[in-house]
Amino acid sequence: MKHIDTGGVLGALYSPKKTVFRVWAPGADALETLLYDHGGEQFAGDPAGEKPLSTVSLTPSGGGFWEGEIPGNLKNTYYVYAVTREGLTKQAVDPYARAVGVNGMRGMVIDLPATDPPGFRERKRPPLAAPTDAVIYELHVRDLSAHPQSGISRRGKFLGLTEGGAKNAEGLSTGLDHILELGVTHIHLLPSFDFKTVDEAAPEGQFNWGYDPQNYNAPEGSYSTDPFHGETRVREFKLMVQALHERGLRVVMDVVYNHTDDISNFEILAPGRYYRMKRTGGYSDGSGCGNETASEQPMMRKFILDSVCYWAKEYLVDGFRFDLMGLHDIETMNLIREGLDKIDPGIIIYGEGWAAGDSVLPEEQRALKANAPALHPRIACFSDDMRDGVKGSVFYASQGGFINSGAAESSHERAGDRDEDVKFGIAAAVEHPGVDVQKVRYSASFWAKEPSQAVNYVSAHDNLTLWDKLTAVSPGADEETLLRQNKLAAAIVLTSQGIPFFQAGEEMARTKGGDENSYRSPDSVNRLDWERKSRFTGLVDYYRGLIALRKRCACFRLRSAQEIRERLRFLSADPGTIAYTLDGTPEAGFVIIFNGLAEARRVDIPEGDWDVLVNGDHAGLRPLARLAGGAVSVPAVSALVLCNAHSLPL
Repeated sequence: MKHIDTGGVLGALYSPKKTVFRVWAPGADALETLLYDHGGEQFAGDPAGEKPLSTVSLTPSGGGFWEGEIPGNLKNTYYVYAVTREGLTKQAVDPYARAVGVNGMRGMVIDLPATDPPGFRERKRPPLAAPTDAVIYELHVRDLSAHPQSGISRRGKFLGLTEGGAKNAEGLSTGLDHILELGVTHIHLLPSFDFKTVDEAAPEGQFNWGYDPQNYNAPEGSYSTDPFHGETRVREFKLMVQALHERGLRVVMDVVYNHTDDISNFEILAPGRYYRMKRTGGYSDGSGCGNETASEQPMMRKFILDSVCYWAKEYLVDGFRFDLMGLHDIETMNLIREGLDKIDPGIIIYGEGWAAGDSVLPEEQRALKANAPALHPRIACFSDDMRDGVKGSVFYASQGGFINSGAAESSHERAGDRDEDVKFGIAAAVEHPGVDVQKVRYSASFWAKEPSQAVNYVSAHDNLTLWDKLTAVSPGADEETLLRQNKLAAAIVLTSQGIPFFQAGEEMARTKGGDENSYRSPDSVNRLDWERKSRFTGLVDYYRGLIALRKRCACFRLRSAQEIRERLRFLSADPGTIAYTLDGTPEAGFVIIFNGLAEARRVDIPEGDWDVLVNGDHAGLRPLARLAGGAVSVPAVSALVLCNAHSLPL
């Protein structure tokens, strides 16, 4: 890291007797704190806005830092900074504000310990021995409870995730109980810090994914039962985390430090210090949102590290998914890993190992998937290799993949490429003699050093849902065919090495009606339709069975690349079919076969008696049938997971 005085703790530092305000504003001629008794609804920087209760001047303390101490108890007082340069005064919300008023236009002085629910810091985080033990469920807070059949009373709110006992019209569990029944280990929440586009004062009828960050260190107000009082959203976020922890679920935050919604408070306080600029002038725009932050610059690096560690310490967050992680520099990401390890080594980190456009940051410095070997082995990247190999490209709706090759353009060469993409994902992108990396379409090399660096998935909030993608590839297919494809995709992801991840609702054939970019589409498009759980109970059960199998058998979540090379051996199979053995010593041994073709395939397997744990219809720990070894016929578009007979205690 470049040598610089990074100023220690910044923000409004509260105690009952005084509050200290510390902010970085290099080159400012004057800096004042404006105090208010409420959060305000109009833009706090409007020169015609209301007058503050009081104005307190801060003094420079060296290195571009300003500091001021205000005596008395300022608990729940709102504030903004007024920065003067060259005779022009602008107002900014403190980037380090830990609570904000409605719509995030004013920071709030907050007594953080007073927002802790009883017992919040007494319970340990749910255990996680290794990143590959995680099974991640990606969820938008509002989506979980927005449907009229959700059975959840606090719909669209953080507290909606705390409600047990919710049921749909047919009496099936919804919400938190449904997630618990699935058996996942982590709930990944789409951005839940304060974002800009939803009017917190009247959130109904509005929707956004939240990738337009406004105040990074405060929870989103539209998910609170009272966005007008900044302490409420803080407490309710903690209540949510507490409820999930009590039920054994860890919490992942989706964080968006790569850009700001516009040229924000950072630029008002410290012009040119937080964003990357092009040599020709203007902002570098690798985010596709008009700007990108400069993580390699000392104070932006400090801000990201401070913010991530703040969420981990104050809210007991258990993981972070970095949006467009390829726009952050490798050194910063490794420092984040180092900082979180001091809090809890079980906190997971993963992100998009790509950018949305070109950046002025040199490519060798970027936290890209291709540069994963330079990242800490417990920083993971999403495997778009697996994603598009399984179901077809996210960029071409009608293009098929391994699971729907019978409906897509097909030749042995193309099928072979899809096979290799999937095998690459099965082995968690680590070097493996059974994978021909030259045939992997998105990666020129084995980019993961360890399986903890690869996140396997086939659907997320971006692009078409899995069900909508399958429908787009095979528009004339009947529901039974689509279900077989969906089940095969799930079987591949949930039995592969690495870290499995899936979008909420994938287990009940979630559809957004073909909307591939629903970031601001209405609830009717985005919400989880709990009636579909009743319609697709067999699919839900299939996911639950696969997760139970993965959690029961450690050989599906090996912890090292060397173990994968030693214990996973690919078998000979026709194009469009993938087969391998998995040595489970001291557990049972397994044979796993995936047939993506529209017709059955015969595959040679080791001799012996084999119990069927997964087939095209059912998955779990109870044997479905017993087969003799030597060879086996695998039905069209289906998975087959076999276990040595009598060797797995059930």
